[in-house]
Amino acid sequence: MLIESFLQYLQYEKNYSPHTVECYKNDLLQFKEFVCGDESFIPQNINTLIIRQWIVFLMGQDYSPLSVNRKLSTLKSFFKYLQRYSHIQSSPVKSITGPKVSKPLPYFVKEKDMNHLLSEMEDEENETTFETKRDKAIIDILYTTGMRCAELTGLKNSDIDFTSNLLKVNGKRNKQRLIPFSENLKNSLLAYKTIKHKEIDISVSQAFFVRKNGKALSNAIVYDIVHKQLAKIPNLAKKSPHVLRHTFATAMLNNGADLNAVKELLGHASLSSTEVYTYTTFEELKKVYNKAHPRA
Repeated sequence: MLIESFLQYLQYEKNYSPHTVECYKNDLLQFKEFVCGDESFIPQNINTLIIRQWIVFLMGQDYSPLSVNRKLSTLKSFFKYLQRYSHIQSSPVKSITGPKVSKPLPYFVKEKDMNHLLSEMEDEENETTFETKRDKAIIDILYTTGMRCAELTGLKNSDIDFTSNLLKVNGKRNKQRLIPFSENLKNSLLAYKTIKHKEIDISVSQAFFVRKNGKALSNAIVYDIVHKQLAKIPNLAKKSPHVLRHTFATAMLNNGADLNAVKELLGHASLSSTEVYTYTTFEELKKVYNKAHPRA
C-alpha cells in the first residue's frame, strides 16, 4: 500500500519522530476515507477538484485554517513522494493554496502598567538581594530594548558598553545588531552588576545574566522570572518574555518612532514582520477615540 510505504519512508529515511509519522498517517487515512471509503485508494485518480472538495469538507467540519493547511501540507508531501518514485506523473496538490490564516494581534502591556511594575520592583523590601536586582534588570532590559529571550541569555559581559550605552546583540542566524539603551536601564544593569560581582563567582561564565552558581541563565528560567512578574498585572492574557518584546515595539510606535527604526532595533529581516505592530497601535487609538469623543 502506497500510504504505508510513504510512512516507512518518513520514519526510516527522513527520521521523523513517531508522533510526526502518526500525524501524517491520520491525515492520509482521513483523506482516503473522504475519497473512497472502504474501496481501494488509487492516487492516480486524484485530481485538483477532489482535493478542493476535501478542503471545503474540512472547513465545513469546523477545522481551523491552520489545521486544514497542515493536512494540505501532508498531502503535498505524499504526492511529491509518489511523483519522485514514478507512481504518478504530476502532483494534483502542487498548485493548490490553503485557506488564509489570520494572525492574532500581539499581546502587550500598557505603558502605565509597565511603569507601575518596574516602580513596584524597585520598592520591594528585599530589593538589595542578588536575585531581586537581577530580575528587575531582566524585566527592564527586555522592555527597554525589545530583545528576544534567547538574545538575553546569550548576552556576554563584553557585549555591554556602559560608556556608550550600547548593547551588542547576537540575533537569529547569528546576525549582530547594536541597541542603544537609556540611563535608567544603565542604572538598573549597573546595580545588578555590582551585587553580582560581590556575591557570585564570575569566573564560572562570561554570561552577563547568571544564576547564583555563576552559570548562565536558561531560557526556561528567564520565562519563569518574567511570568512571575507579569502575573502581577491584572487581566494580562499572556505572560512571556515575548510579550515584553511586543510591548517595546508598541510603545515605540505609540510615541512616534519610525517603523524602519523599530525594525532595526527588533532585528527583523523584513518590514512586514514589524508592520503588525501598526495594527496594534491603531486598535489602541480607536479605543481612545471611542472612549473620549462625545459622538464616537
